[in-house]
Amino acid sequence: MSDPNSSKRRIVSSRHLAEGEGWEASEVEYGMIIAYNAFSRWMTRCMSAAGNANLTPLEILVLHNVNHRARDKRLNDICFLLNIEDTHTVNYALRKLMKMELLVSEKRGKEVFYSTSETGEELCRGYRDVRERCFLDGLSHLDMSGDQMREIAASLRALSGQYDQASRAAASL
Repeated sequence: MSDPNSSKRRIVSSRHLAEGEGWEASEVEYGMIIAYNAFSRWMTRCMSAAGNANLTPLEILVLHNVNHRARDKRLNDICFLLNIEDTHTVNYALRKLMKMELLVSEKRGKEVFYSTSETGEELCRGYRDVRERCFLDGLSHLDMSGDQMREIAASLRALSGQYDQASRAAASL
């Protein structure tokens, strides 16, 4: 039997942020927190199963981003596409991935361009295979259509824009 008060329960991480108007935002934030942590854990375990247990979530994201569409990327391109302000963290990830021989770089004028090495491409293919077997196969149990997944993705992108705008406003206080 369902609890008649269940619709009034608030699943939030910080009760003090869920008081008054807009409490639903705290519920969304809690969902994003647990989703982020689950996704980070998933990425590292998927990459480990693919053959490399030594990469952090950021390094995995950078590797996949550089491998995306087999186009050379600059540091600024990677930061822009991943919505990362702190270029130093991405630069550190790039250096580590190069040291591991998963990326190669080429200097063109004043710019440095990065691309995946054959080893990096192979690791990305292995990650894709593990992702398909362990994650994508289970998505059918969620009973969620492709359109619904795209709507969620669009909502998450819109929320990220709102958080970016709010962070700029907070920086000016």
